[in-house]
Amino acid sequence: MTSSAIDGFVDRLAAVATGPARNNSCNNFFDHSVPGNAQRRRNLAIYLQEMLDRRPKVLLVGEAPGFRGMRITGVPFTNRTMFEGPANGFGLFGPDKGYVLPAEAAGVAAEPTATVMWEVLAELDFLPLLWSACPWHTHLPGQPLSNRTPNASEAALGTPFWQALTELFPVETVVAVGNVAHRSLRLSGLDVPKIRHPAHGGRSGFKLGLQKLLAAGMEQ
Repeated sequence: MTSSAIDGFVDRLAAVATGPARNNSCNNFFDHSVPGNAQRRRNLAIYLQEMLDRRPKVLLVGEAPGFRGMRITGVPFTNRTMFEGPANGFGLFGPDKGYVLPAEAAGVAAEPTATVMWEVLAELDFLPLLWSACPWHTHLPGQPLSNRTPNASEAALGTPFWQALTELFPVETVVAVGNVAHRSLRLSGLDVPKIRHPAHGGRSGFKLGLQKLLAAGMEQ
């Protein structure tokens, strides 16, 4: 994957018509018409380039961005505080790497699922590529600052993008993180292992699931 391939991937993601953001379904927060989205697109491109340098062999596919997470940052399973402090133990994120938060991130509480995700990955010394079955924020009708489980059609819009990542990166194993991702991946014809999502008290189950896959020989 080259810089031009990363830019092309982000541009294709930004071009998808997902639905009326203020009314009900899927908020395409990469839409070029929305203030702050240019920085989110840039943050995502930096993340993909940083991960390209690390050549991950595993892709973890979650559900959808949370309104306090990727909706704000543009990067899967991240939150505001990760972009404000120094790089983490894997050398990712932080302002020194070029990540910048859009102005609307001010005062937004940190997404707890992102914190749990990176705590567990650090404990296991395991760095996969992270993505979502539906890479756009889905929310309740008229409530953009809420989260809603993406429906099948919304997840289907995201299928070409996780598939593209498996081709652009040296991915050998795809893992579904939670039921939504598992259903979406299976509908695409891919039979993949499923582990517990780290949200809503799922930390221990998520960690145990990863540990079992690693013990079974999943490549890091």
